Amino acid sequence: QLFCFCNSDQDEAHPGPSCPAGSYADPNTVPNDGATAPPADAMPVVPGYESLGPNVIPPSDFGAAQPQAPSRAPERRFDIPAITEELAHEAFIKYASSKCCYSSKPAKEMVFTDLQSLNTYRYRLETFTESRTTEWDSEPYNGQVVDGFGVAPAPWSIPVPIPSLFQDCKKSVRVPHTSTVKGCHSCLNLGRSACSRCVNSGRTRCGSCSGMGRTSADQRCNMCQGSGMIRCHSCGGAGSITCKTCKGQGKLLCFIRLKITWKNNIYVAVIDKGSGFPVELLTQITGEKLLTDMAPVVYPVVTFPDSSVNATSESAVKEHLAQFATTCRILQQRQTIELIPITRVHYAWNEKTHIYFVYGTEHKVYTKDYPAKCCCCSIL
Repeated sequence: QLFCFCNSDQDEAHPGPSCPAGSYADPNTVPNDGATAPPADAMPVVPGYESLGPNVIPPSDFGAAQPQAPSRAPERRFDIPAITEELAHEAFIKYASSKCCYSSKPAKEMVFTDLQSLNTYRYRLETFTESRTTEWDSEPYNGQVVDGFGVAPAPWSIPVPIPSLFQDCKKSVRVPHTSTVKGCHSCLNLGRSACSRCVNSGRTRCGSCSGMGRTSADQRCNMCQGSGMIRCHSCGGAGSITCKTCKGQGKLLCFIRLKITWKNNIYVAVIDKGSGFPVELLTQITGEKLLTDMAPVVYPVVTFPDSSVNATSESAVKEHLAQFATTCRILQQRQTIELIPITRVHYAWNEKTHIYFVYGTEHKVYTKDYPAKCCCCSIL
């Protein structure tokens, strides 16, 4: 049986690490100040950037290089370790002792009838990709230099340092020679926006008298002096507030922003031998690494003793190349094969036969039916 766990939209079943702190400092890195660019139809057309938006830009070197077969197949046989009765017994006693409602008698008094080595392989392919998108962005214009002269470089020709391999990361940089100054679209170049609380009037209804001007039939409201209205606290009575887009400047420095996303796309497959063991328990289990191969584009494993592993590797490599080669730049691939030892133990106790599993290099134990539990466990 083959159990696949693919994660191409996210790094793994759990999120990968973020960019390492201080991976690099770029003077063009775009600060996140909350400004937004004017509508696209109000912006000039920049050659090479006619179609801006969330769709990824195909890399300039369209398509990935095909993996090269190794010059000579490595001749190696993998020794499959077998667990001993002593180790299986010790793991079972430890397991029973960790359960407050389990009697230790079955674990101590059991008699082995059979030990079956059901070793399971875990294949993992990591494809570290880089994708790029572009969009208009802006910041308040305070008289800074406007880089609007010259030919803007193509999106994939802008050098951006690559962070640590196989770690998710995002960066954004300003595209050179795309800057232009525009009037603020949010406030119509005024630097101020209408106060939404008082609707540009500078006054709001008095909360003490609910706008009635009196707190009782013969008592005038002292808060509003009987007018029913007070000065707006949000704008101080001005009726307008500083524009949040241009920060009161009335102008925006607009530019094209290049967004770079590095992603570690992971394909994981567990090749199970029909052991009856729930393979989802293996997610956090450490295996014994039998093979590690890393290259810009890896070649599928072809010489592993288990043919199902070879078939899985071939399928995974083809799938990732088809999925990413035309939309991203594949920077590096890494494939690993781990052996996860699983032993199915048959034992007799109290004239009945039972089964448990010892799995992983941690020698954890799994059993569906422990023969001696207290009443509370049986009810649960």
